[in-house]
Amino acid sequence: MSQRGVVLPVVLLIVSMMLATAAAWFEAVLFEARNAGAVIDQLRAFRAAEAALVLCSRALADGTAMAPPAPPQPGEPQGWRRQEPFEAQAKAPVRSWPGSVRPPQCFVEAWRIEARPAVRAFLVTARGFGSTDDAQSWLQMQLVLDGTRIERHWRRVVARPF
Repeated sequence: MSQRGVVLPVVLLIVSMMLATAAAWFEAVLFEARNAGAVIDQLRAFRAAEAALVLCSRALADGTAMAPPAPPQPGEPQGWRRQEPFEAQAKAPVRSWPGSVRPPQCFVEAWRIEARPAVRAFLVTARGFGSTDDAQSWLQMQLVLDGTRIERHWRRVVARPF
């Protein structure tokens, strides 16, 4: 008779442990799905920024884009760090990007390199978007035109400037 009273609590304990384990696995799967969605969104923003960077840089190198005048002082341009000039002067090289909330943008600034006064140099900053405005990727290319020779150096902007 005493064994009958023990079976029910043991079965309830095992069932509750199975439910807790299933709930934990369900939460882990939901977390991974959200994380995968964020990674895909960030990758979409990166590809959009990369396309804008390539298109704008190519247009500058080919001479099909209007190049801004060289600044009087040497040094790397800093206009891309401020929202007002970026928003006012940024161009969208494509009308839209698949899955992006906004088309990618690029902002071109002329750059006077003190050590190389004969070259034309530009800092091209591109911003791509994911499915929301918060999913952004920023890339830059330093483009140096020295006669027929073209130098390209790209970098990723880790922190959003604004």
